[in-house]
Amino acid sequence: MPSYAGPAPVRPADVAGTLRLLAYLALGVALIVLDHRGGWLQQIRGKAELITQPLWWLAGLPGRIGNSVHDDAATRSRLADDNRLLRNALLISGARLARLQAAADENARLRGMLGAAQRGQLDVQLAPILNIDLDPTRQRLVLGAGSSAGVRLGQVVIDAGGVLGQIIEVKPFTSTVLLLTDPDHALPATVARNGVRLVVYGRGGRLELANIPLSSDVKVGDSVVTSGLGGRFPAGFPIGTIAVLRPDDSRAFLLGELKPAAQLDRGREVLLLRVNAPASTPAVSSPSAAQAPAGGESR
Repeated sequence: MPSYAGPAPVRPADVAGTLRLLAYLALGVALIVLDHRGGWLQQIRGKAELITQPLWWLAGLPGRIGNSVHDDAATRSRLADDNRLLRNALLISGARLARLQAAADENARLRGMLGAAQRGQLDVQLAPILNIDLDPTRQRLVLGAGSSAGVRLGQVVIDAGGVLGQIIEVKPFTSTVLLLTDPDHALPATVARNGVRLVVYGRGGRLELANIPLSSDVKVGDSVVTSGLGGRFPAGFPIGTIAVLRPDDSRAFLLGELKPAAQLDRGREVLLLRVNAPASTPAVSSPSAAQAPAGGESR
């Protein structure tokens, strides 16, 4: 076999591939020239993007939903925390406001008590209330002042409205007040309008006038004050206002119910009379109206 056989013969398949490549190159060059001159390929690309845009939107939908759920959860948690903090702040502010309002009310009540004592030129001392016993059978107060503070047995207890009761027990640092409403308490009184003498009885939480003659000039709305009889209670201190009048069981007398002038069920301090006021001393006026001097006493 000869060492040099000459050039390899050209196969028809290679020629066809070369022609196709040249045709593709020519087509590419033609498209580039046409696109550069007319821009029609850019229009085709724009229309293709419009067609494929919904597909891209659908493809990104799960990711957007996940991000939205995450953001909503974070926002809900943050709002819940803010709501809890604001609710706690509101409760704290409400409690502080309630305490301030209670302090303002108590301050106003104390000013009223001391102002009434000064207007009546009364020698009084302020005593705090430590405990209360408002059982129907025991209407009493325990005060945080005793013999060491000058409290004495039988001392009259009042507030800005009128008479509360009297001291029945004294210890070195505490004392006990028998309220007017206690069933064991009776107080000689008089009607401020006409001087009719009556007796006010405690009925376990309320005050009652008993054995009022039918001929007496006593009316609903009359103010009842201490008469000064017996020497225990100074005359002219308000006890209450007649709220109800009705016949008793015998129909021979009237029974009356009093609305107390003093605030028997509220307050944290009371006033103790150090000395009995003379009959000419002005009475401690109630918030509703001034009372004329009269008399009063307790058994």
